[in-house]
Amino acid sequence: MARWLPRSADLTRFCQKLNRVKTLEDDMMETSFNRCLSTLDLTLLGIGGMVGSGLYVLTGTVAKEIAGPAVIVSFIIAGFASLLAALCYAEFGARVPKTGSAYMFTYVSVGEIWAFLIGWNVLLEYMIGGAAVARAWSGYLDSIFNHKIKNFTETHVGTWQVPFLAHYPDFLAAAILLVATAFISFGARVSSWLNHVFSAISMGVILFILIMGFVLAQPKNWSSQEGGFAPYGLSGIMAGTATCFYAFVGFDVIAASSEEARNPQRAVPRAIAFSLGLATGAYILVSVVLTLMVPWHTLDPDSALADAFYRRGYAWAGFLVAAGSICAMNTVLLSNLFSLPRIVYAMAEDGLFFQVFSRVHPRTQVPVVGIVVFGLLMALLALVFDLEALVQFLSIGTLLAYTFVAASVIVLRFQQQKGAVPAAGGRPGAEPREAAGELKEYESFSDKLQLVDRDKGKEQREPGQLKAAFEPYLEFLSDFYPGEVVTVAVVTLMVSAVCLCSILVFGNTHLHLPTWSYSLLLVLFSLGFLLSLLLIWAHEQQHSTQTFQIPLVPLSPALSIVLNVYLMLKLSYMTWLRFAIWLLLGLLVYFGYGIWHSKENLREPRPQRVSARYVVFPGGSLEERVQAVQPSSQPASGLPDPGSDDCSR
Repeated sequence: MARWLPRSADLTRFCQKLNRVKTLEDDMMETSFNRCLSTLDLTLLGIGGMVGSGLYVLTGTVAKEIAGPAVIVSFIIAGFASLLAALCYAEFGARVPKTGSAYMFTYVSVGEIWAFLIGWNVLLEYMIGGAAVARAWSGYLDSIFNHKIKNFTETHVGTWQVPFLAHYPDFLAAAILLVATAFISFGARVSSWLNHVFSAISMGVILFILIMGFVLAQPKNWSSQEGGFAPYGLSGIMAGTATCFYAFVGFDVIAASSEEARNPQRAVPRAIAFSLGLATGAYILVSVVLTLMVPWHTLDPDSALADAFYRRGYAWAGFLVAAGSICAMNTVLLSNLFSLPRIVYAMAEDGLFFQVFSRVHPRTQVPVVGIVVFGLLMALLALVFDLEALVQFLSIGTLLAYTFVAASVIVLRFQQQKGAVPAAGGRPGAEPREAAGELKEYESFSDKLQLVDRDKGKEQREPGQLKAAFEPYLEFLSDFYPGEVVTVAVVTLMVSAVCLCSILVFGNTHLHLPTWSYSLLLVLFSLGFLLSLLLIWAHEQQHSTQTFQIPLVPLSPALSIVLNVYLMLKLSYMTWLRFAIWLLLGLLVYFGYGIWHSKENLREPRPQRVSARYVVFPGGSLEERVQAVQPSSQPASGLPDPGSDDCSR
């Protein structure tokens, strides 16, 4: 029976394969893409991804059904919460200017399988999101013509009564996606120019809405006679915040486009900050105008802005609002179709997805195969599927990506930079590590003497090492390699966050915990979260002046993790069930293809031949403790040879 069980060494190697991280090139500005996007281009891409149909629909829905005029406060809180996630993306986008967004950020810091699952979820998120926006675009245009397109299709094509399929095929939605796919395939410059046109029209309409809205504003609509400013109280504001948070999903298109930015170190952080600030301002001001024009309880959730102008005697303004809404949805479509093929390209380029998607057209310098294939898949989704039941899936994929990017920021901030040599405070007797994870070998005795002399005089501590002020109290942590304790603390922090949010969400409703156990568990998991946070803070971190860095690390990413986990747990169980099924499909793809074709397999360390190696043992005189170790061939299994430096320690 025991012979069928895997050996511990085999399990260790398998886990190392799953958690190996991506090795970045020395010159990260080198790319097969065309670096042609400026800060303005990236900013408008971000605005296009965030300010879509939600501005024209979501504001009225939340105001009438969830928060009342206090939807303004909901958008302010949601904007701040989104800022925490956006800053994490900004740091990574400036530091790792490669396409792939959350997938790439997770791969370079957390591990391969986690990166694949993030990328796998983002793929479905973009496909469903693009198809849903296309159907909304089709429905909005059809409503202008009194649903003549829908009636014609139902009469001449027919209807379906099949679960998960749409009531009728939406040819208009599929057509707009195919047209957008064609434009995207012409290159980043054409896509950016088209996005500029639609964004300019959309922002012009928003400006018109704000000016006319403030002219028609009536402060009495916030009075107590109409229900007051916050008729649903604090609970309504927080429920509205959870809904409004998803309005800001879309800024990750900027990070996904960083490999096509001229100066990503400066352009990506600025574009994320500008686009998020402008989008937040637009949502807040439109909410103010909308709830001041007409009483909040009389709003039409489906077309709040157009209906508000119509009721104030400006029916012609409804056509401008419709034009702005369609242009805004066009920018969201372009944003989805622009980002999705680039994430697929990044996964294929690393060997984790099918290699055909890593081909870049030599003239347009875009992954044209990915654009065409996933554009067709998105059009098929919009044509035949009922997307209402799948739209919530967008939330869980986005929140999971935000969570892993925040954790990746902490892990990477407390790791040594590429090529750095550990200073004193690492594991006693340890050899310096090279960037690829191999031990540095010294071919002469004088090299070893210089190493020992240098170690004696070193005082500066490297990232990931315990701060000097905490060493007398946490001396036992000095035995670990730099960054190891931080990685364990990040895992503990995430587990504590999941447990804490689970008690908050399910403690009183589903688990029916008594008050004493509810309070005790909250205290215990809060302590675990805070202790993990303090343990991370007790270590040195990188301080770079060359690229943007999110302030208040590890506090800012930790708050983002808690918020994202809380919002994920608020989703329905059917969303989690669909998510689990999609994850299982992803694991089949990874273990069937990705793990075998990963390019990190080619970068595994190879045995090197040296004439002699010297190992310094601590204690005693230096001359008496130096022993020559003759090299021997490394076993085929990849385990360290008994005569190597690893075993000597």
